[in-house]
Amino acid sequence: WDVHHGNGTQDIFWDDPSVLYCSTHQMPLYPGTGAASETGAGNIVNAPLAPQTGSEVFRDAFLSRILPALDSFAPDLIIISAGFDAHHRDPLAEINLTEGDFDWATGQLMQRAGRHSDNRLVSLLEGGYDLQGLAFSVAAHVERLMKG
Repeated sequence: WDVHHGNGTQDIFWDDPSVLYCSTHQMPLYPGTGAASETGAGNIVNAPLAPQTGSEVFRDAFLSRILPALDSFAPDLIIISAGFDAHHRDPLAEINLTEGDFDWATGQLMQRAGRHSDNRLVSLLEGGYDLQGLAFSVAAHVERLMKG
């Protein structure tokens, strides 16, 4: 859920149906990739978010696009590219998420990890350029992970 599309990750797995890559990201924004029509070998799910969309649209993208794709794919492992630069305090983005949104998304992915991958979930810290927003968001994410 980084505010920027993971174009490199998408490119690596474009033709690999053994990997599902899902992305929520602001569009338009650098790098300019990640249109919903970019689907690779049917294993790429992009849910681009327009500037100023906020929590409701982010959560709807998860509920309508990302989570159904995860349930259909049933991964053995979930890896989160956990970028917190979509936080409303971040100066580089305009999606306006809160730490509550990151807590919620973490919980949703934990549920899928429990259902499909024997709770195997890895979280990798990516972006976040407002230190207070980053700290609050990471804390919400890690607290949710620790609750199990």
